[in-house]
Amino acid sequence: MRKDRVASVLSRAVSEIIEHQMKDPRLGLVTITTVDVSSDLKTAIIYFSSLDDKKTGLATLNRAKGYIKSELASRVRMRYIPDIEFRIDDSYEYGRKIDALLDEISQDDTE
Repeated sequence: MRKDRVASVLSRAVSEIIEHQMKDPRLGLVTITTVDVSSDLKTAIIYFSSLDDKKTGLATLNRAKGYIKSELASRVRMRYIPDIEFRIDDSYEYGRKIDALLDEISQDDTE
């Protein structure tokens, strides 16, 4: 329960920091999709999606980890701000691939 609340708060705060504070043009349009917080609340894995180059976005976010964590410390009232790790969320592409495979199977069945 607490883990879900922390994940929600972190998701909102990181989204606001990226949208309003970071001015790096290489970042492009980034959306925070999911935040997974460890059970001890010491690590947060932040998944993001981007319309631009995802690898460049990942590198940019990883370089800005210290800045984002310091901004989180000033915005979020927690005893300990978790270490953050960014990962690319490929669930949309994975879902499209599964849909294409299912369409291919259904076409084979009708023939």
